[in-house]
Amino acid sequence: MDNCIFCKIIAGEIPSTVIYEDEVVKAFLDISQVTPGHTLVIPKKHVKDIFEYDTQLAADVFARIPKIAKALKKFAPDVAGLNIINNNGAVAYQSVFHSHIHLVPRYGKEDGFAMTFADNSADYTPEKLANIAQSIKNNLED
Repeated sequence: MDNCIFCKIIAGEIPSTVIYEDEVVKAFLDISQVTPGHTLVIPKKHVKDIFEYDTQLAADVFARIPKIAKALKKFAPDVAGLNIINNNGAVAYQSVFHSHIHLVPRYGKEDGFAMTFADNSADYTPEKLANIAQSIKNNLED
């Protein structure tokens, strides 16, 4: 894609601090460094978001995540955890529309990164959950 910043990074037109690269992905430090070691893993094939992945691309990209995650854990002995985040669509906070996976090392609750989830469980009966699940199952593809 001509205007895609990540495609330009893949092509070497824009510099990046690469920590891993092969024929399928490029992994580099996020310029924002939410926490030290914050890494982006991007497929070299331009896909906008998870909805454009096929089964093979998903298998190839996600198979590399543990290797990179383990390297992040070894990089700093005080890494206590890791958030793996993939935002899809503007409403889900995707800001670059070339699929990318954030690996955010966590050092503690006060490390500058937070996620919150609303608890809407009171709004869902077992029957309502079963109906939602069945509707989703009906749309699964092979």
